[in-house]
This record gives sequence, structure tokens and C-alpha cells, in this order.
Amino acid sequence: MSIRQVIDDAVYFMSKAKLDGWLIYDYKGINPVMNEIVGVVENVTRPVFLWIPVLGQPELLVSYVDVGRFSRIDLQKEIFVGRKEMVSKLQKLLKGNSNIAMEYSPRAQLPKVSSVDAGTLELIKTFGSSIHSSADMIVYATQRWNNQSLSSHIKSGEILGEIVISAFEFIQGNINKGITEIEVRDFIRKKFVENKMYFDEGPVVAINENSSDPHFDPETSDGRQFNIGDWVLIDLWAKLDTASSMFSDITWVGYIGSKVPSKNQKVFDIVVEARDLAVLAIAERFKEGKPIHGWEVDKIARDYISKSGYGNYFNHRLGHSIGPEVHSSGVNLDNLETVDTREIIPGIGLTVEPGIYLPEFGVRSEIDIFITEKGPRITTPVQKSIITIS
Repeated sequence: MSIRQVIDDAVYFMSKAKLDGWLIYDYKGINPVMNEIVGVVENVTRPVFLWIPVLGQPELLVSYVDVGRFSRIDLQKEIFVGRKEMVSKLQKLLKGNSNIAMEYSPRAQLPKVSSVDAGTLELIKTFGSSIHSSADMIVYATQRWNNQSLSSHIKSGEILGEIVISAFEFIQGNINKGITEIEVRDFIRKKFVENKMYFDEGPVVAINENSSDPHFDPETSDGRQFNIGDWVLIDLWAKLDTASSMFSDITWVGYIGSKVPSKNQKVFDIVVEARDLAVLAIAERFKEGKPIHGWEVDKIARDYISKSGYGNYFNHRLGHSIGPEVHSSGVNLDNLETVDTREIIPGIGLTVEPGIYLPEFGVRSEIDIFITEKGPRITTPVQKSIITIS
């Protein structure tokens, strides 16, 4: 998304929310929103402010030392030398603007968008401005996808679906050779490279009790080998290695043996039902023309798992924002780790990934969805039954 598009969307949002402007502050990368708007600018060593007013032209307030780094950014630039001049010019920039949005979340309720330090907030308040959270504006102005973004996401999801099946087939074909979690992880990474995909870490390849650790790292494994009777969880995420591509993120599970144990099957069925109920809830709200928020979707899935007797074993949020980062800055499906009150709006991507983690094994079923004007569209392969490896 271009800078101009983000600015136009932000101005539209602010006009509806009765905000006077959006002040994006960054110092040495503490605020990822700056990068999402202007792109990555290397080796910026002093504070920088991007001011987007609801009326007037946006400006960058940049140190004399760093201004050359922003030469490619087609925005008006105001230069300061030293802190005294920075404060003076910032005050002048904000004069007469009472209601300002910044990357602040009351009581740090939403850590992903709580990037501005307390001292900077105190400074802005001395100018007579009231500070409001930019959380909803971030979603509207920076997290909505265009058609190209959606296409890249769908393509990466198709590739991940093929790779996860190949991984289970690789286990089956080498079950008598003593292969380990690490070897399957490396097999998946090789497939990423072959398919020209970018991945930052992972994937998770976990056997039995290791699958009860949602972020299990095979590097910490005891060199565990796959054997008959093992439960297997594979969580993989990647995106096309092209500009403006979006991540996909899926989790599948399998059993090595001809018949899945009844307890594993029961837990899997509960997790899948919770997953599908969450997607259905979003669809129904859109059909009714009523808003739905991240915390509400989490609660629906969590209540179902709790009523099924496994509430104490679902110990992470239901899903997260997905985009150019695997954990992006949009709405999360969360009523546990936070209470995400942001509205689920058209144009954003989300994971839906309920899980039940017992001492002996864990089950997670993860899919991705894209929110259209009519509601959720499932964009990745959906696991409906447990993979069996004979």
C-alpha cells in the first residue's frame, strides 16, 4: 500500500472519528507503524515524527543528521537541530490540534500498538493536546489488503497445504529410518526454498507431549524419532518471496498408526468444531449487518471448548492478525491475553487456531480467513480429519 493511500485512508478515518491528526513517533525502530507507512529507512539515529493532519498537508519532522535518509519519501520535511528546536517545531506543528491519535493503548491493553514511551506522551500533553489510541485507525489505514496482497496470500496458502501433506508423506516414507523432528523441519524448510518462499523461523514439528508447547522449537528437542503410536503436530508459516506479499499460517495434526486413539479423536473433533463456530459467528454477524469484535470471536470458541470440559487447556488467543508479518498489527481474536475491542472489518486477514494442550499431546487446527464485504472467506486448506500414517 502506498504512503498516499495510507494517508488518504487515515484522513477519512479521522474525519469520522473527530480526530485532528495522527502523530506517528519513532526512535530507532520502536514503532513498527512508521515502517508500515513510509517503508524501511535504514540507519535513522534520531527521533522522527510523521504528522498526518485531518486538514492540511502531512509533514516529517526529522533531524538534520537523518534527513538524507528520507530523500525518497515524497513528503514535506521539517528539519530540526538539537532537542530544543525539535520540541519547539513539534509544538508549532501541533498547535491548535486538540485530539491527536498516537500508538498508545490505555493500560497497554493492546501491546502490539502500544509503542510510544510514557515520556513522549507526557511531552505531547504539555502542548495541550489530548492523546487517543490509534489502534482502530492502524487497522483501517495500514492493515487492509488489496487484490494483489490477497492473491499472494492465497497462493502461499496453497503451497503450504501441499508442503504439509508432503511432510506427512515424508514421515511415512521414512518411518523405519529413525527420522527426527529436526529432519522433518529441515525437509519443510527445503520445500520453502524450492517454492521461493520467505520464512523467518519455524516450522513447528512436534511429537506427543512436544505438541503441547504451542511454539515448540525442534532445536530444543531431545532428537526424538517418529514411531508407531506417535501423535504429530506441524505448524508452518511463510509467504512468497516477493514485494508486498502476505503470510499464510496453518497447523495440521496426524497420528502414526492405523487407528487414531479415541481421546485424540475426541479432542480433535472439539477443536475443529470450535474453529468452525468462530468462522460461522463472523459470517452471521456480517449477514445481519452487525459489527463483531476480536474478543467476541475468541469468546465463542473458548466457551465451546470450556463447555466440552477442556477450557483449562486452551491457553492462548484464538487467532491473530496476519499480513506482511506473520503476526501483524491488525485485529486479534483475543479475549484471554488481551481484550481486543477492535472491529473485524473488510480487507483484513486473520488466523483462526483453537487449541487444546494436554500433558501427553496437543491439538491445534489453524486456518486463515480474509474478510470480504460479505464476511469471512477461508483462504487456506482446511483439515477436516486427522492424517493417519500407516
